[in-house]
Amino acid sequence: MHRLWERLSRDGLLKPGAEPRAEPRAAGRADLELLRLCDRGALEGGLSIALDVRPDEAFGALCTAIGGKARGIRVVDVRDRPAPELRVRLGDVEERWEVEDLHALAHNLNQLLAGDPAARAVAILGEWGDALQLWCVPKAKLPALLRADYFAPHNRRQLESLADR
Repeated sequence: MHRLWERLSRDGLLKPGAEPRAEPRAAGRADLELLRLCDRGALEGGLSIALDVRPDEAFGALCTAIGGKARGIRVVDVRDRPAPELRVRLGDVEERWEVEDLHALAHNLNQLLAGDPAARAVAILGEWGDALQLWCVPKAKLPALLRADYFAPHNRRQLESLADR
């Protein structure tokens, strides 16, 4: 983990004041070590959200971590039936999103904010410790992260399209 820690620290991806811990390696897999770091709050922009949290409940924290224009997004309506749905507004744009889970919420936020260079991209790292690990990373750092051996997000294709902009 120390090598990964050094790389993340050098790239400015760790929270100020975060300290490395002596922990057993995650079966030698850097992507699992990244999940563990997110879960314990060491990643700048990292969120660990319990699996039973609904998208509308995680919306505010996720938009805060994304930054940029995400801070101006407002939830206009929340519906549970016939399918989970959020109506959101950003400026003059209002959209209706079917959001069954946090994966769908991350996808829709990435899409809506694709053109905002100040908004961070939401990487879905996976589950660890009964929580979904999300990492809101600066879009300018996406190309390097996508080449890194430790970065294996579930939404890689979407992140690649954001990095190409």
